[in-house]
Amino acid sequence: MPTPNPRIHIVCEKDLYATIAKLAAQDGASLSSVAHDLLLESLELREDIALTKVADSRAESFDRDKALTADQVFG
Repeated sequence: MPTPNPRIHIVCEKDLYATIAKLAAQDGASLSSVAHDLLLESLELREDIALTKVADSRAESFDRDKALTADQVFG
């Protein structure tokens, strides 16, 4: 089925291909859709890692004595 979406052609090791093929067979899905979902999950994990670094940095510099209370912020 033609799609207007851009495509990515990848080359992977036999073991990786076999793993993706096994997941696709278990889910009754195409290799493409399984690879797509795995890429999305990987990007989400990378985003989580980046946001965790930001949160950790903010937590290290947090000073409770200088922090505003909810009443001060929201009135």
